[in-house]
Amino acid sequence: MSRGERVARLEQLVALRNSISAEITDEVRALAREEVEARAGQLDAGLVGPEQIESAVVGQVAAALGMSPTRGREQLRIARDLHAGLDRVRELYSAGELDERKVAAIVTAASWLDGPERARLDAELTTHRISRLGLRRVGDLARSIAARISPEKFAERATAARRGRYVSVTPAGDGMAWLRALLPAEQAIRCFGALHKAVQAEFVGPGPVTRGRSQILADTLVERLTGAPATTTDVEVQVLVPLEALVDDDGPLPAEIPGFGPVPAGLLTGDGRRTWRRLVTKEGLVIGGDSRRRTFRGPLAHMIRIRDGGRCTAPHCDAPIRHLDHVHRWADGGATRFDNGRGLCEFHNLVREIPDPDPPG
Repeated sequence: MSRGERVARLEQLVALRNSISAEITDEVRALAREEVEARAGQLDAGLVGPEQIESAVVGQVAAALGMSPTRGREQLRIARDLHAGLDRVRELYSAGELDERKVAAIVTAASWLDGPERARLDAELTTHRISRLGLRRVGDLARSIAARISPEKFAERATAARRGRYVSVTPAGDGMAWLRALLPAEQAIRCFGALHKAVQAEFVGPGPVTRGRSQILADTLVERLTGAPATTTDVEVQVLVPLEALVDDDGPLPAEIPGFGPVPAGLLTGDGRRTWRRLVTKEGLVIGGDSRRRTFRGPLAHMIRIRDGGRCTAPHCDAPIRHLDHVHRWADGGATRFDNGRGLCEFHNLVREIPDPDPPG
């Protein structure tokens, strides 16, 4: 196969992949419509509400596609909105000219518009060669058109968005973590500018520069948030330490920070006051106890969260644990003990309680 034929083959495969993604989106919509119809009687009888029906659909979509509820909800939203004014975008998607990420960016940009407004965005957006544009440019173009179509709604949305500012931390692997902040744009720019001033001060200072620009930015952030040098932060961290690591400092088994993954045991040292709460493990050995209580509390709840790594145990989900649930239901005789407990996110704990429209038997 020549180079040109290889390139053509890749282009065909990409178009096929996009078309299959579009077909999956259509199936998601069909599944949602069938589920709503199946639960119409429950809704009329007041047994379930619209939010519960949506959660049941999201749960089915996420399980079928092998993804988290958050991504399952996104898939459901895309499937719904593509049939609510974005006809031309949907046609390009089915033809394989747009990939799933670009379609998701367009749907997000149009999510706050009504049907006629979304149709206007669809018509104007597809006058551009969006299949040739990068993901960021497609998203920026769609947001700009949406803001032009409905400036009043855009202003209200921008004002409301400021109330959603937050800070989060998520694992990044190799003993690292992402610290993210969602801020009003001008505040984020001011913060980043202040950090860059620290870099400039370091480079023009009299001493030797031993760190790179990114390292100085990161260290300055830590120092200004904690009020102490980046290497002397006081912290208490729970660490799972294999028994073998206690016996042999040079052993291959790493320690693990629950929810953040493995970290070399040799890095658990440093200046400052650090309290490492070590929880010794041996080939998955866990410690638990029985309880007559209905809810998981105290040390029992603490150990379940540690065992489950702080993440939801439902398939395909890695959301933080919000609830502790019985594997074998309490109502069915399940005991409140360590081996019958599991950590779940709020979604998976609540969706379990939604009644089945077609119960067995």
